[in-house]
Amino acid sequence: MKKSLVTVLLLVLALSVVLTACGDKNKGASGLKVGMVTDAGTIDDKSFNQGTWEGAKRAAEEFKLDSKYLKPAGTLEADYLKEIGNLYDAGYKFILTPGFKFETTIFQAQDKYKDAKFVLIDGYPHSGDYVSTVKENTVAVFFAEHESGFLAGVAAALQLKDGEAGFIGGMEIPAVQKFNWGFQQGLDYANKNLGTNMTIKADNVVYQGSFDNVAAGGQLAAQMYDRGVKVIFAAAGGVGVGAINEAKTRAAGGKEVWVVGVDVDQYSDGLDNGKSIILTSAMKKIDQVAYDMVVAEKDGKFPGGQTLTFDAKNDGIGLPVENPNLSAETVAKVAEVYAKIKSGEVVVAGEQGSLIK
Repeated sequence: MKKSLVTVLLLVLALSVVLTACGDKNKGASGLKVGMVTDAGTIDDKSFNQGTWEGAKRAAEEFKLDSKYLKPAGTLEADYLKEIGNLYDAGYKFILTPGFKFETTIFQAQDKYKDAKFVLIDGYPHSGDYVSTVKENTVAVFFAEHESGFLAGVAAALQLKDGEAGFIGGMEIPAVQKFNWGFQQGLDYANKNLGTNMTIKADNVVYQGSFDNVAAGGQLAAQMYDRGVKVIFAAAGGVGVGAINEAKTRAAGGKEVWVVGVDVDQYSDGLDNGKSIILTSAMKKIDQVAYDMVVAEKDGKFPGGQTLTFDAKNDGIGLPVENPNLSAETVAKVAEVYAKIKSGEVVVAGEQGSLIK
């Protein structure tokens, strides 16, 4: 009897050890906590903040990870560092930061929090001297905006055939400039190769200077539409939201005006009475990149120390899968052009050309 009791107790103890070990293992697998610090604007800005958070949140929900974002009080380095510190102190040691304004912040954070991992989207860490310093706990991510803008230009030209186009940018920084240059090259390519006649004038290319002035975006769009512009490519965050609002107001009044969205598929943002004024969107697959980086960390494959570029070759940019306002013929032609960019037959310049007529 005593021997049987001892045997049972030993079995229970052994099982307890196994279960405890398994519990610790599962805890380690799900112990990753995913954090994000937002840039200027809100979490639903239809741009960088939203795209980054949607990707991170999707990964967190799929793999049952804790996730959290914090919005800084301002947009200074100290504001960003404060929230990174708050996330770190709460155990969120995988932190995504969207936008070039985080560059000097992450330069400091990657040394201050050496056991944390950082994903810097659309920028690289530097001390203010613009010398890239990507440490082993950081990944810098860039996109080929010029290729995405090019495809949007081709699509707009094919769908509208002729007329005036415009461009509204936020801050005049490389990522926004490349959207502009690519868009102009796309219009030019379509005119020369696909039988279109879309033009863009210098007066209709404007950088507003911010990413959050909705009212200014509406005013700029109104001026362009009044000058006869048919379609505006708005690569401007909240400023672009103002352009979308202006287009929706005009469309409700019977005018045919269009906006090309940016970063994410903005079709739903242009909806009014069942119709959208978003012709298509020049996308950077920010959400997918954020998702992939979380998965990489979860799987022990975080590409620390690297600078990654997402372009047509790795399907990191493009137009939405569904484009209700583009004809099947336009979609097919754009797909052909995309394949040519992917193969290298068509090369889109990532710098300014003399395309404004």
